[in-house]
Amino acid sequence: MKTKLLFIGFLILYLLIIVKLFFLQILSPFKVSQDLYLRSQKLHPERGKIFDRNLTPLALNQNSYLVYLEPKKITDKLKLTRFLSDKLEMPEASLEAKIDETKDWIAIVSGIDENKKKEIAGLNISGIGFEQQMKRFYPEASLSAHLLGFVGKDKLGEDTGYFGVEGFYNQDLNGLPGLLESERDLNGHPIFIGVQNKVDPENGRDLVLTIDKTVQEIAKKRLLEGIEKYKAKQGCVIIADPNTMAILSLVCLPDYDVDKYYQFSEDYFKNPTVSDLYEPGSIFKPLIMAAAIEEKKIKPQDTYQEDGPVTIGEYKIKTWDDKYEGKISMTRILEKSSNVGMVYVGEKLGKDKIYQYLEKYGLGEPTGIDLQGENSSYIKPESNWYPIDFSTVTFGQGIAITPMQMLRAFASLINGGNLMKPYVVDKILSQKEEIKIRPKLEKKVISDFTSEIIKKMLTSTVENAEAKWDRPQGYKIGGKTGTAQVPIQGHYDPSKTNASFIGFAPVDKPKFIALVIYKEPQTSPWGSETAAPTFFEIAKDLIVYYGISPSQ
Repeated sequence: MKTKLLFIGFLILYLLIIVKLFFLQILSPFKVSQDLYLRSQKLHPERGKIFDRNLTPLALNQNSYLVYLEPKKITDKLKLTRFLSDKLEMPEASLEAKIDETKDWIAIVSGIDENKKKEIAGLNISGIGFEQQMKRFYPEASLSAHLLGFVGKDKLGEDTGYFGVEGFYNQDLNGLPGLLESERDLNGHPIFIGVQNKVDPENGRDLVLTIDKTVQEIAKKRLLEGIEKYKAKQGCVIIADPNTMAILSLVCLPDYDVDKYYQFSEDYFKNPTVSDLYEPGSIFKPLIMAAAIEEKKIKPQDTYQEDGPVTIGEYKIKTWDDKYEGKISMTRILEKSSNVGMVYVGEKLGKDKIYQYLEKYGLGEPTGIDLQGENSSYIKPESNWYPIDFSTVTFGQGIAITPMQMLRAFASLINGGNLMKPYVVDKILSQKEEIKIRPKLEKKVISDFTSEIIKKMLTSTVENAEAKWDRPQGYKIGGKTGTAQVPIQGHYDPSKTNASFIGFAPVDKPKFIALVIYKEPQTSPWGSETAAPTFFEIAKDLIVYYGISPSQ
């Protein structure tokens, strides 16, 4: 009897096995192939870190978690939705709508920190799970917002850099994902004696910037003071090494919180120094003056009879204050920022040469700086220029360029005539190699001789300016103010200006060049009364920071 029962038991077991195999192999072969074949899992690399030139961290990664639900394990749906709604600050209705009981796994929210994860996990509510992730973290907050950019999500939900360095170097920073292939059983669990293939991810490359955090802090502090004092709509400061065009600082205000970028509109993300076009005004004058000296059309001591306005066709060009000094030198034209004097210089240089030098200064092309979102000015064909265009361009009106283009062109005047490519990344580091970014000479614009002459003229422009600035005593500084009216619908609005100052120090061997721009300052429209004082505050700070000795 026992033998028969045992036989019947084995027979039933075999029949169950046969039925199960029939069901798996005949009735649902696709499901079997899905369950028993290799499962692939993407392994995410760690995003590369970003440091300043002194290896102070500007962008790092920190642990975060993805909260997910397993609907089939949820025992109390009401309790779960109420709890998560409170902890994640999500509407209960939204959570309930996400819970699809036909699915095994549902992502709810990513990027929660360790403390929040412990709070949620502490109540041991079934059906809630966590997946460890890496989250971008900016130790200096918004100090370098427009320079760095931020990390958001693409259409597939993957981390992607946007704007600035994060956007331009996204591929380097992202690294290469790895892959884990594992054989699974019918319940989806790994078969440890089965196939297990793993390709480790390659972490992203680290970036060492040319930016100096201390210089960045100086620029932002002084810019913030200036915007509040002069009630400007916007302001930017760029500081660079004029010999290499390595960017030491880049700050624009208003900016945004890179850790909470999603709380700001897209208008905040654009970097005005490389994306916005503006008419530079009088800071453009030294470019034309240097070109005329280079072409031997004028000398610094040559004179011009400044008697009154100049008529060009139907247009009348005046000095900024409608005052005229009579016989003045070329240097004095820069000192008093005479528009009519610059028209004379332009006539001496000639229309063809004016156009050629605009191209030589690189004003019709992008600078090639390694920041995402660079815009380029457009220089219309010479055949489409009118006489008034050749006149107004000599004092920086009627031409629209980016602040970065202006800084690069001006730097060529004081570094021996070299038009350099601006850059913000000094080194790219990986586990395998270190790539050093070398300064790149684009072209020679003017001679060393002309460069020395224009530096002396710009020094005199600062020392003999009508405005009496609080300059650091004992130091020779060169520079030029700029005030440009803002074009609106085909005409200039006299109530709105872009005020600027560009300067460098020390004159003999410039350590830095800085451009300060205020958009529509309210207390005064003039660059001499807004941007220039900010520049000299920055210059005093940098002289101390760099330990620059007084001029002998």
